[in-house]
Amino acid sequence: MGPDGPAEGKVALVAGGTRGTGFAVARTLMRRGCHVFLNYAHDEAGAKEAVTALQGEELPGTATALRSDITRPDALPRLLRGIQQHHDRLDFFVHSAVSFHPMDAADPAPEGMATDLTAALAPLVYGVRPLVRAMGGGPGRVVVVSSTGARRVVPRYVGAGIAKAALEAQVRYLAVELAPAGITVNGVSTAKLDKGPRSGDPDLMRALAARTPAGRLTTPDDIAAVVALLCSDDARWIHGQVITADGGLTLRA
Repeated sequence: MGPDGPAEGKVALVAGGTRGTGFAVARTLMRRGCHVFLNYAHDEAGAKEAVTALQGEELPGTATALRSDITRPDALPRLLRGIQQHHDRLDFFVHSAVSFHPMDAADPAPEGMATDLTAALAPLVYGVRPLVRAMGGGPGRVVVVSSTGARRVVPRYVGAGIAKAALEAQVRYLAVELAPAGITVNGVSTAKLDKGPRSGDPDLMRALAARTPAGRLTTPDDIAAVVALLCSDDARWIHGQVITADGGLTLRA
């Protein structure tokens, strides 16, 4: 699958796939012909809306919503067993599920920080062995969605920032150990996203857009395009990398 080419018959599981960046990833992979399973934890109505929206676009691929909290030890293994009842194997796993509890580093909320860490790390801690089995017999792609807050200080982002930094370390370790099985493990990182009306303070958004060399803030579709590239055959020699896709914003001093 090239960055604009087909992935006819490929099977993808997108954690956090019913909204935000995960939804954009699901749509992009469907546009290339993937069978995409959209994982979500709680919002049943939101999941139905997401699948209906994707089906309404009449994309080449298909979408199925799967409810499960993948921070639980048995969740991802169970999801993979269910997928393999209908498909021979899984080709792509995208981890875009996220937890964010705003807090200051000097006044942390321990429970919120623990939840942020669990959301980032648990899926691949508990699910990596069944994931390797599900991707057996051919090349596999694992892609996580990270944040520049893993390496830069963002106000009140310490819990999520530490979680994302740990996730990026997990990417490197898994990349080394899964490469012999033909599985690549990589990440995509970005700064503040433009999510339309849900983006937050308009003045902040305008200021960040003005600082971005490419002239605007990153959108979920921008991240989805890089995820699709990392899932492609062209990216087979990229292992253990976290690619920053932010229009050049973090290049500014």
